[in-house]
Amino acid sequence: MEYTFRAVTHSPGIIIWRIEKMELVQVPEKSYGNFYEGDCYILLSTQKVGSAVSYDIHYWIGSESTQDEQGAAAVYTIQLDEFLGSTPVQHREVQNHESDTFRGYFKQGLIYKKGGVASGMRHAETNTYDVKRLLHVKGRKRVIAKEVEMSWKSFNLGDVFLLDMGKTIVQWNGPKCNRQEKLKGMLLAKDIRDRERGGRAEIRVVEGDAESNSPHSMEILNGVLSERTSRLTDGPPDATADQQQKSNLTLYHVSDNDGQMKVTEVATRPLVQDLLNHDDCYFLDQGGMKIFVWKGKKANKAERQAAMTRALEFIKAKKYPITTNVETVNDGAESALFKQLFQRWTVKDQTQGLGKVHTRGKVAHITQEKFDASLMHMMPEVAAQERMVDDGTGQVEVWRIENLELVPVDPGCYGYFYGGDCYLILYTYFVNSRKCYLLYMWQGRHASQDEVAASAFQAVDLDQKYGGEPVQVRVTMGKEPRHFMAMFKGKMVIYEGGTSRKGSSDPEPPIRLFQVRGSDPFNTKAVEVTALASSLNSNDVFLLKSQAGIYLWCGKGSSGDERAMAKEVVSVIGKKDSEEIVAEGQESVEFWDMLGGKAPYASDKRLQQTVSDHQPRLFECSNKTGRFIVTEVTQFTQDDLSEDDVMLLDTWDQLFLWIGKEANEVERKEAMVTSHEYLRTHPGDRDPDTPIVLIKQGFEPPTFTGWFTAWDPSKWSGGKSYEELKKELGDLASPVTFTPEQNCAESVKSSQCFPPDELVNKLASELPEGVDPTEKEKHLSDSDFNDVFGITKDDFASLPQWKQLKLKKEKGMF
Repeated sequence: MEYTFRAVTHSPGIIIWRIEKMELVQVPEKSYGNFYEGDCYILLSTQKVGSAVSYDIHYWIGSESTQDEQGAAAVYTIQLDEFLGSTPVQHREVQNHESDTFRGYFKQGLIYKKGGVASGMRHAETNTYDVKRLLHVKGRKRVIAKEVEMSWKSFNLGDVFLLDMGKTIVQWNGPKCNRQEKLKGMLLAKDIRDRERGGRAEIRVVEGDAESNSPHSMEILNGVLSERTSRLTDGPPDATADQQQKSNLTLYHVSDNDGQMKVTEVATRPLVQDLLNHDDCYFLDQGGMKIFVWKGKKANKAERQAAMTRALEFIKAKKYPITTNVETVNDGAESALFKQLFQRWTVKDQTQGLGKVHTRGKVAHITQEKFDASLMHMMPEVAAQERMVDDGTGQVEVWRIENLELVPVDPGCYGYFYGGDCYLILYTYFVNSRKCYLLYMWQGRHASQDEVAASAFQAVDLDQKYGGEPVQVRVTMGKEPRHFMAMFKGKMVIYEGGTSRKGSSDPEPPIRLFQVRGSDPFNTKAVEVTALASSLNSNDVFLLKSQAGIYLWCGKGSSGDERAMAKEVVSVIGKKDSEEIVAEGQESVEFWDMLGGKAPYASDKRLQQTVSDHQPRLFECSNKTGRFIVTEVTQFTQDDLSEDDVMLLDTWDQLFLWIGKEANEVERKEAMVTSHEYLRTHPGDRDPDTPIVLIKQGFEPPTFTGWFTAWDPSKWSGGKSYEELKKELGDLASPVTFTPEQNCAESVKSSQCFPPDELVNKLASELPEGVDPTEKEKHLSDSDFNDVFGITKDDFASLPQWKQLKLKKEKGMF
């Protein structure tokens, strides 16, 4: 086994093997993303999460592969799983039905090729121009290109097609495909050119609704495909499952004590983690679209090894398609996808954020680390983890909704929130001397529907007044995020009902009880609770306010920091009153009388607040088809946020809605509805009051950017659109004489070469005729190129655009 898996390391990245004559053969990196339909493959993904390493094994089944090859792939998957200590998550992938995770590894797209090992097809590492194929490109975020018959019959109006002939690639864009699909098609064409042809192929583009503008490219197409004789059709719609279907969850217990598989239904949504027993194996059926297999730590080895086989039997018994996606997860090493199907998922002794630890059965000893706001913009990942853009010391303005209009709140009353009101809070802070805005909408539990609607309307108005720059955050009473509390520096009070309006007819209750939660000015608030003894809790500090004065009741489980913060709150609630400190167990008769008599209350030691173990996930949301479709973008980067999209980033305790500049009006207006719909239909039975943050492209706060690795703030000004990339390909309208018999590799005349001294450090006017000053390097011979740049043409072609440009400037070739 050591020898078979000798390529496996702990370094992050992917390794791919193909099954060749029942042996595992490693696929060269240059061929990643190319899959022969007649073959089976195994892919190992290694990721570093903090100091730990996690593995995913995918075995991919080509639509034309044999049963023997499929069986060998399954056996090698089990062996690789054992070799890696039975910690990897295993995935069964079937051609055309791959999981989002699998597609996420291939940013430029997947290419299905005809044939396989049996027909002598090799994964070639060398630059080869002996190619003639037509690729049908589908998908907006993660692209799949399938080799189809070289004929106009294969074309349709809604997709992108690439005619690849070695030294020339012609991209034909269907009249009904959108800009995103065109861009993805072009990136795939460039990837083929740069990775497979060492940068030595030209790309031509034909817009299907303006073919007459590209006569020479059409000449090439017709030369290969012959003249088009019939009208093109719309093509099939993309098969997508709606979110509603994905939220149908059923958990089954699996056993095979007597050699026969026995499946028993255990529960349906909502699911809780405690349903899973370490001694057993389970199937989790997600609406028939995906089957998860969970293998308990203490389940016997035979049962664990047969898990995938049992899952396939289950699929057959349920009459689900054989292409149904299967993912097997190990107890203690579950995938993010699996964990988010449960209402709560916690990991023993997991530390998160500011020294919080989750332990079962004992009270955790916690060290509260000092919060350092200066890290927020230097280290956006800290801002994201802590949900803080800064330390709350920026400018705060508060308005209340009154008669559906905005009325400024007296600054002396900032931090008071009444359950019968709605408020807008505009927070202004500076990043590198640029003004940034957060606009919070706080909605009281007892506010009227009209006022809630008016707060949303007024927020849009205020947003427009500030040029669409504010990040909008919807806050439900009692679910205030940390930064919201930090703005009021530990002096935030939430009154259960009533209003702060002048002339309010409601008299103040004679006795009020407030629960104070928090240990520093960033996380403290006082929330009014029912003035009864049963509302008390030994873990907290409470303020009891009466006409006679204020009692500060300190539960046995409360800390010194919590008591200190409660005294700060007294100065807000009690104004000039001095407080009387009452220790739990030392209460007077008067104290109990004010709370309606002594009564039992929560006095168990509170388990440290459990931290959800959920990784952030990015989705593209759409309801264009009348159904609510959510498509996950795995392995996401900033590049996955495209200008004409509305994207949803789910960090579990809050949702971010990112709106691209070019997103259509309907999608912009529906954004909030979309996020509510997402929460409602989420398989994990989510809290409908989860805070929702609305973000516009170009105004992303660090609490958002910190979830992306290597966020580039200048991307929106420097990123290239489809039109710009097309322009970069240059003017390819020069006449090309083409006959079908002629090999395409010779059909395009290569650039004429000139000696370096005629090109280096020369102005445009000094260059030989026909040399484009932005592409001087194309006119160097291979050896001259090596002398000037110090690298080969192939190595140069594989560099990112900005690096090529930098090198050209350094060498006087720009």
